[in-house]
Order: sequence, then structure tokens, then C-alpha cells
Amino acid sequence: MHGTVEPVIAIHGLRKRFGGQQVHAGIDLEIRRGEFMSVIGTSGSGKSTLLHEVIGLTAPDAGSIRVLDATPGELDGVAARALRRRWGVLFQQGALFSAFNVFENIAFPMRELRKEGWSIDERMLRDSVALKLYMVGLAPDTAWKRPSELSGGMLKRAALARALMLEAELLFLDEPTTGLDPASSAAFDAMLGELHKELNLTVMMVTHDLYSMAALSDRIAVLDAGKLVVVGTLQEVARFEHPFVRDFFQSRRNEIPLRELAGHAGA
Repeated sequence: MHGTVEPVIAIHGLRKRFGGQQVHAGIDLEIRRGEFMSVIGTSGSGKSTLLHEVIGLTAPDAGSIRVLDATPGELDGVAARALRRRWGVLFQQGALFSAFNVFENIAFPMRELRKEGWSIDERMLRDSVALKLYMVGLAPDTAWKRPSELSGGMLKRAALARALMLEAELLFLDEPTTGLDPASSAAFDAMLGELHKELNLTVMMVTHDLYSMAALSDRIAVLDAGKLVVVGTLQEVARFEHPFVRDFFQSRRNEIPLRELAGHAGA
């Protein structure tokens, strides 16, 4: 495991309802510094909602969330923006601005800093975008393409470059391999694993991709019926007696021997 015992994200007693549906019924979860944590669960179990609550897009009904020793829901203005600069988010569909080319999409977080009075010249900005393109494995001329001209894998890489533009120490990934073919998905996993180690990132990934989970996770958190049912390593979770866990690891679609998964873990 890459992480220490220091929690970067601490979630306690989290509760959330949407109308008559209970999404979270008292969730407790800690993610350690340097750790790669995957969150899996049944459809509608609140995986993405949990991520949105942690980054402040959705407010919980009860409970507490601390991120990097701050409580996002209690911050506003300068303090909230300062905290958000310490993390990056890769949303499921990439969420690039369709009217911008790739360069402008990746440069966007840094251009926003100028509005807050930061001194950032164009040369620094161009160098930063070029470095991020290199880090995610995109050719320099990709910068001048529109998102509509990119393949699914290239689009995800460009969105990841934007998420890392401000040197994030914490990375949130929402279904990062959704829509990718197996080869592109494996290549994206390999890149994520390298960046996690090289940049000493703390990562929270929501996923339903068994291969990604096995290849990248230090620990795995499983949600079902609004509750956290188990947190542990791949081997610990795979052997946990629970209907969703059993189906997830043993369904025909995910029919992979545990020993093979264990060989991928932490790769």
C-alpha cells in the first residue's frame, strides 16, 4: 500500500436522501494520504453522489466531511477556491468545453487564477499545458483539436490533463474508463497508475470496472443500500460474504480468477 495512516478525506455519519429515496444511511470512510481508493457498489448505491458530496457539489443531509483538514461545506469565497485548487476532478464524460480547443480547456484552470490576481504569463501557461499533454501521453498537436475531434481515450486524457493543471495533490475520478474499449481502458489504467506513484497523488475513484479496480486500488470500499458494507484490500473484499460482492466478482461478465486479479493489484 502506498498510503500512510494520515487521512486526507474523513467522512463520518454521512446521510443523504433524494425525495423518498435514502441514498446514504450513515457512511463512515477515511482515505489515507497517498492511497488509491476505489468505490464500487450496486446501481443507485450513491457512489457518484458520495464523490459529489466530498467535492462540495452536493450537500449531505447529516454527517461530516473533512478534506485536506478543511470542511468544504463550511467554506466560501477565497477559502473555498483555495481548497479546490488542491484537487482535480475527472468527470465520467470528461466535461470538456466543446467551444474550446484542447489547449484552452487544459489552460482554463490557470486562466481562472488570473481573475484572482495571480501573475501568470502566456509562456508559463503554454509550458504548463505542454507538460500536462506529455504527462497524459497526448501529442503536442492535440492541443489545437476540438473535443469533438478526439477519440474517447484521447478525450479522457485531455480531461485528466486539465484536472492536473494546478498540480493537484488529490484526484477524484468518476467512472474514468466508461466508454473505452479494453485496450484503451488498459492503457488509461497504466497511465493512472504511473501518475499516482510519480506525483504521490491521493486518489478516490468511483468505478464499476473490475480490471481498473484490480490494477489500481490500494483499498476498495463497497456501497449497498445506502451503507458501506466493507472496506479492504482486493483480496479481503473479494472474499467478503455479501450478495453484491459475490455477484460482482463471480458473475459471468466478470469471470476472472481471484489469483489473476491479485496479480494486477497495485500494478
